[in-house]
Amino acid sequence: MTLKALLATLVAALVLEASASAGVPPSHEISVTIDPQTRLIEGRDTISFDSRHKAVLLLSPRFRLASLSADGRPIEAHTQTAAGLTRISLPPARRVELSWSGTLAALDRNVDHRHTLAADAPASGPEGTFLAAGSGWYPAVEGTLERYSVALDLPAGQRGLVPGRLIEERETDGRYRARFEFSNASEGITLLAGPYRIEERRMRTAAGSQVRLRTYFHAEIAGLAAGYLDSIAGYLDLYERWIGAYPFSEFSVVSSPTPTGFGMPTLTYLGIEVLRLPFIRATSLGHEILHNWWGNGVYPDTARGNWAEGLTNFMADYTYRERESARAGSDVRLAWLRDYAAMPREDDSPLIRFTSRRHGASQIIGYNKAAMLFFMLREAIGAPAFDEGVRGFWREHRFRVASWNDLRAAFERSSGRKLAAFFSQWVNRAGAPDLRIADAHAERAGSRWRLSVTLGQSEPAYALSVPLAIRTAGGEILRRVPLERRRETVVLYTPAEPLAVALDPELRVFRRLAPAEAPPILREVMLSSDAEMLPLSDGEDLQRAARSLAARLFERMPREISVGGNPAAAALLVIGLHKQIDAWLAGTGLQPRPAQLAAERGSAQVWTLRAGEERTIALVSVRDVQSISTIERPLPHYGRQSYLVFDGPQNIERGVWPTRPQIWHIRKSPGA
Repeated sequence: MTLKALLATLVAALVLEASASAGVPPSHEISVTIDPQTRLIEGRDTISFDSRHKAVLLLSPRFRLASLSADGRPIEAHTQTAAGLTRISLPPARRVELSWSGTLAALDRNVDHRHTLAADAPASGPEGTFLAAGSGWYPAVEGTLERYSVALDLPAGQRGLVPGRLIEERETDGRYRARFEFSNASEGITLLAGPYRIEERRMRTAAGSQVRLRTYFHAEIAGLAAGYLDSIAGYLDLYERWIGAYPFSEFSVVSSPTPTGFGMPTLTYLGIEVLRLPFIRATSLGHEILHNWWGNGVYPDTARGNWAEGLTNFMADYTYRERESARAGSDVRLAWLRDYAAMPREDDSPLIRFTSRRHGASQIIGYNKAAMLFFMLREAIGAPAFDEGVRGFWREHRFRVASWNDLRAAFERSSGRKLAAFFSQWVNRAGAPDLRIADAHAERAGSRWRLSVTLGQSEPAYALSVPLAIRTAGGEILRRVPLERRRETVVLYTPAEPLAVALDPELRVFRRLAPAEAPPILREVMLSSDAEMLPLSDGEDLQRAARSLAARLFERMPREISVGGNPAAAALLVIGLHKQIDAWLAGTGLQPRPAQLAAERGSAQVWTLRAGEERTIALVSVRDVQSISTIERPLPHYGRQSYLVFDGPQNIERGVWPTRPQIWHIRKSPGA
């Protein structure tokens, strides 16, 4: 993902748009010295404006401002602290010089990914340095894009970089020094450093430009470098041919000692353990590389919705699966719709309000729903027009701020169609249609059969093209039918007797799944705003372990109830030893442990079930109390599953309860 969440206090998209169109962004010339052992930082910056400019600088309150001058004259700093940053007000000037120093926060390797995303302090340690663009590690100019040159000075054994073009690097006098430039408008500067081993390769892209490929890896994963360099080259070739020329001179994969996943111009910063996963090169890496076009090459106008994550999700993660097979693509769409069905309705919001991923619900909207929008758009206008729209959007908005409206205009030009209504209902409205077959009957019509299908949807109605699969005595027939009102009847003709009709069996419409189409998954409990937790023991050890697990699973800590209490919430997490879980299920009259999950298998089993139509239950059944702690870290990553088996922290089996499409068995009209 991009660093939008960390930049929220720095930039507002409307200000960015004005800055990008009104003149040349300010330029930084920074030199910075960092000692990761002591966490000391010293920096100097010369900021140049294209005209005498009144500005506000943002710097972390951790640092002391050592000097400040404007147009060569020392000035007194006028400061105030707001939103965790020191605001330094400047008089009108063309050139500002300042220096600062201080102590960085200690890097915490034990933080999980959710807390890494929320971290806002510039941090360092011998194992790694992460100075995020929004952390105030350098004096950012408030409310504008920026250009920069950064010179790094680090102890021997450390290597560092910032997004941009590597101009020079050397190691002399026991120090590592490197200089980077970023001449295009940027949303901020992120600095990374660590005890890296660097591997490099040069490639000529499909567009004919030379690109430097690099890995900055910790020693324990240095052997993965060659494979990652191969994959970078493949993705650059794919997206140059699809979209247009890669906009930068290099791309690097940088390892992080924390469970991080960030994409920035010219690089991605991924956790060591993430980089070790065998599937990352085929999934997340391509996603982060694509962000150099969407997010870091064209900037989303976040005041009017961040489209970049959805377009990247569609053109990367989804596309890779779709190219495997049609079934794999359908499975991804099912996962998106299951996630949406699992999300509490009160957490729903329009796409236009999505700015960055802050929690599970925002990801479901900003990544998944947005990706499904682009899938439906391609279905509506055709792949050639979609691809030309993508290329035209890139040509027109490269290194500029762009909105959903700009995207719409690009696809209107490529397709020759008016798309305002399509984008309005999917971008500006919260929610999704509830689709159903209300009736279907058939009668003979000469040598053919006349099939009448009545479709219904929730209010307010969407304008939809609904896929139907008609099973006939002679095989299956696929049709698309329009639905623009709350209830409509369509007439279709088939050569053979129709026996049944299925509603959108390949899940090509973003909609709220019917209960049978959306079997319970773990995320349904994890995202609930109305949840309870039931430890099936009075023992202090089990209760403590259960609370710790619940804190990892839930975005809102559930209420705790005791054995014998009456569960009243929409979601319930039950945690206990195998015998306790089986006894509780028997005592409550709920279905017993599923056949797939024998109590003696592994050290922990987790599964979901429905209690009536209003409650979803997740059960965590363990061999011993210690087994609860061992699944704390892995379990939150399996929210899309209905059942799991763990052996210690290792998942050894997982799955989703079967889904049942909406199928209407057709009755014959009298006399047919």
